[in-house]
Amino acid sequence: MSKRDYYEVLGVARNAGDDDLKKAYRRCAMKFHPDRNPGDKAAEASFKECKEAYEVLSDANKRRAYDQHGHAAFEHGMGGGAGGPGFADMGDIFGDIFGNIFGGAGGGQRGPRRGADIGYVMELTLEEAVGGVEKQIEIPTLDECETCKGSGSADGKIETCSTCNGRGQVRFQRGIFSMQQACPHCNGRGQTIANPCGDCHGQGRVERTKTLQVKIPAGVDNGDRIRLTGEGEAGPAGSPPGDLYVEVRVREHEIFQREGDDLHCEVPIRISQAALGDSIRVPTLDGEVELRIPAETQSGKLFRLRDKGVKSVRSRRPGDLYCRVVVETPVNLTAEQRELLEKFEATFVGEGARRHSPRSSTFIDGVKGFWDRMTS
Repeated sequence: MSKRDYYEVLGVARNAGDDDLKKAYRRCAMKFHPDRNPGDKAAEASFKECKEAYEVLSDANKRRAYDQHGHAAFEHGMGGGAGGPGFADMGDIFGDIFGNIFGGAGGGQRGPRRGADIGYVMELTLEEAVGGVEKQIEIPTLDECETCKGSGSADGKIETCSTCNGRGQVRFQRGIFSMQQACPHCNGRGQTIANPCGDCHGQGRVERTKTLQVKIPAGVDNGDRIRLTGEGEAGPAGSPPGDLYVEVRVREHEIFQREGDDLHCEVPIRISQAALGDSIRVPTLDGEVELRIPAETQSGKLFRLRDKGVKSVRSRRPGDLYCRVVVETPVNLTAEQRELLEKFEATFVGEGARRHSPRSSTFIDGVKGFWDRMTS
């Protein structure tokens, strides 16, 4: 894939000074740094792209070579020898040709570019994610300059670029090929500003913290993204803004675990409840419901409560709630309770014990068979 123009990556003009480059790089680093976007491969790639662009443009010699030869100055070793175009030049030429045909980065794009998209991570509780919520957020962004209304001009006057005569592109000869690329003077806009706005320094955009109300629909899950059209960074020179993508992160719940549209939870019960059966109250996201525990229920038994899960943004009906009962061993026994349990345990003798404890009997038979095989 063709690399993007380094000035475009950082969102600066070709005549940007060192301070403008540093400010642009800090903004990119803050937006795409892996620590702020854990697991986001796209953000990681953008961070590396910004770093590479700044390393080149902040070095005077590298920037001079890049302005003259573009990415080919570093990828193909240009500038080290004299003579006509070699294989390195040919690769760069073909990249420019295909870039012009398909609108890629190599050929330059006439007119102002659309503003950059912004990512925002929003943490929600499980209840908020399932039921939907509206939240207010604050995001640092590049917003349209109110003084010049995004034009970048202090007096509203915008002149036709004298280098490209308003075309936004310039043509040059390289060997036998006649090439076309974005105008380096106006950065492909076709227009220049004689009297830049003092507030935005001719960029048409200023750094600002924007407050937004974001409505999260019911049923979103971890990793879902909500797109807010036009709420990203303002485009340069009054061009359309980018979009804001709000990514949902659901915090761990103290009772429920979500798997798709279904919910899972553990329900502790007493030995007497498991043996004799009982009706207990269990929690759901809609309130408590009754769960009937049959007699002789074993620990780990899974009960399904239909339609008590989550209705996601993609499904027509709610999922289910799965309750796994866990038989809890009693603690802090009184003397009377201990005596009763001892009497109860004394009834498990001889072959009768096997009838009352099927899992223990199966385990004991398995152990005997194992030792018989080991000693035979």
